[in-house]
Amino acid sequence: MKLKEHKTAMYCAALMIILSAWVILFAGALSAFTLIRTAMLIILSYIAMVIDIKTKQIPNVLIIIMITGWLLLITPMLFIDTEHGIKFLVDSIYGLLLGGGLFLLVYLLSRKGLGGGDVKFMSAAGLYLGFSGTIPAILFGTIIAALTGLVLILLKKINRKDSIPLAPFLFIGIIITVFLSSG
Repeated sequence: MKLKEHKTAMYCAALMIILSAWVILFAGALSAFTLIRTAMLIILSYIAMVIDIKTKQIPNVLIIIMITGWLLLITPMLFIDTEHGIKFLVDSIYGLLLGGGLFLLVYLLSRKGLGGGDVKFMSAAGLYLGFSGTIPAILFGTIIAALTGLVLILLKKINRKDSIPLAPFLFIGIIITVFLSSG
């Protein structure tokens, strides 16, 4: 097995472990809608993480897939359970505006110190997380990223002007938020 294939297998195994742990712990207590929504978020965020690690970019096509998946999820809900669907729709839009707005503000104020893909990714993730899940995911992810960056600087692995991909840390923040909110 080539090194590239080995890394891909490791990434897939890690994703399956995370998803399996989440399903085993919380599947009985969650609705089918929540299970599907959260599984989609975990899988798509994981893909964003892997791509960001490899390329330091999050492709627009992944953001389009995230939004399309969310639309395919919300549309039947609006017909089947309109009241719950509208509440979820409004909460999702607040999550999108909150995640995207905060990251856009940082992007503009930091003179593009944050990548545009991170802004779009957190906007799309906000659709899945909703208003109450977006802030914790951002806080967990950015605090872990800042601490990691600080350790790497202190160990002289990077300097202050080097960039590190943010999606892996946002993925960790999303996972922590999902596990804490599912319990």
